Amino acid sequence: MENTKLKELTERLYGEGLEKGRTEADRLVADAKAEAAKIVADAKAEAAKIVKQAEDKAADTAKNSMTEISLAGKQALAKIKAEIADAIIAKSVGKGTAEAIVDAEFVKALLLAVASAWNNGGKVELSAMLPAALEADFSKAFEASAQELLAAGVEVGYSKDVHTGFKVCQKGGGYYIYFTEDSFAALMQEYLREKVSKLLF
Repeated sequence: MENTKLKELTERLYGEGLEKGRTEADRLVADAKAEAAKIVADAKAEAAKIVKQAEDKAADTAKNSMTEISLAGKQALAKIKAEIADAIIAKSVGKGTAEAIVDAEFVKALLLAVASAWNNGGKVELSAMLPAALEADFSKAFEASAQELLAAGVEVGYSKDVHTGFKVCQKGGGYYIYFTEDSFAALMQEYLREKVSKLLF
């Protein structure tokens, strides 16, 4: 009988130990599953955050790239327009200026305009030096208008130092103002640049 009690006690202790072991195992499994679920959820959240950051960065990069491309396109277009306008102006002004600067009537009109503007329309005494190489042509053309030039206060002379255009100074003055082919071309280019751009674009 004692043997039976001992056996029952042993079986009962074994059963209780086994039950406690199962309960503890179930609790450990449940804890492990909860921890695993938390790790998975945290990993998913972190992955979603990384993906969102990558998408935001990609969107910013795309936006910045489009802005840079747009700016570069506008700059290239402006440069092309300026080069087209410059080419047209150079073609137009180059030949026209070279022809005008040796045209006696044009030079006479310029001399009269310079005399008129020299002292804001006040009386002047100017000395103008023209290219010696063109003296024969200019002398003929100026014969008829010599009185007009003298009345405006302009005395005309010729110099081998002047190759194109003319130079003007106040009589007795110490410096000359040069009106050369290049200076006329530069002046005309500046004047025409805005007009050509408006016409073309």
